[in-house]
Amino acid sequence: MTEGKPQKGLVGAYPQQESFGRRLWRDLYRNRWVYLIALVCLSWYFIFCYAPMGGIVMAFKDYRPARGLWKSTWLGLKWFQEFTGGYYFARLVRNTLVINSLGLAIGFTMPIILALLINEIHNSRFKRTVQTITYLPHFVSTVVACGLVVNLLSYNGLLNQITGVFGKQPKLWLSTPQYFPWIYEFSSLWQELGFNSIIFLAALSSIDSQLLDAAAIDGCNRFRRVWHVHIPGILPTILLLLIMRVGSMMSVGYERIILLYNEATYETADVMSSFVYRQGILGGSYSYGATVDLFNGVINLVLLAVFNGISRRVSEISLW
Repeated sequence: MTEGKPQKGLVGAYPQQESFGRRLWRDLYRNRWVYLIALVCLSWYFIFCYAPMGGIVMAFKDYRPARGLWKSTWLGLKWFQEFTGGYYFARLVRNTLVINSLGLAIGFTMPIILALLINEIHNSRFKRTVQTITYLPHFVSTVVACGLVVNLLSYNGLLNQITGVFGKQPKLWLSTPQYFPWIYEFSSLWQELGFNSIIFLAALSSIDSQLLDAAAIDGCNRFRRVWHVHIPGILPTILLLLIMRVGSMMSVGYERIILLYNEATYETADVMSSFVYRQGILGGSYSYGATVDLFNGVINLVLLAVFNGISRRVSEISLW
């Protein structure tokens, strides 16, 4: 027997390695249902998220539906220059940042506080009742929710009737520009507060109970246990959600905006998404609307990358 060459059929001989292609096909067949489900999800993302990206070309053209996307005249950066140098640019950026800053200060922190409060409730029946009451508004249509807000804040609405009891004059709440950001934020908070707290409640449930027991033995009251155990325990979740929230600072859902604003409140209510809706859809200026939306997306991407890098350096927690 020649040394260094294992003989076929002998004990201790090296097994013949299976080719990569054969192992791949065997794995695909063995887990075919898992791959089929994954294929459905990937197909959805491709059709609705990646395929429409071809429409970005519209922002660099004078798009005309009759000519089609590829035969329309190429204009380069004309629409970008017109938008950034236009009258509405500063107002749109300011309003978008103001509304999102309120959302960051109120809409992001209040679900955390609610989750911490619910977590401290020991009566299971009362806890379920609170959760149900706070979750239910999320399942109300945005149109219905905004209709309730409009009726509540109308000239003869409930709010003016209540303030009238105390001798206050009725106000046109929805026609006063300085009130709009607060109306938008608190209507959004009412509808999404309970639902947004779910992920923080899930993070709180994963905290080791031994840490809480040790803190109690050391003499920590409830507030100190929350401050020194609960909040550090859910800090990674908070930071990840904060990164994604900062990455959408230039985006505001247009549905609630267009259902609540009017021409009298454009000064503080008109944001990037509502401007795209008016210019692109209602005004028929598809290229201009695509330009504003693309500008908005690029700024969000830059903010996401910057804040993700800061978080990675400061806390070693990041999306990538």
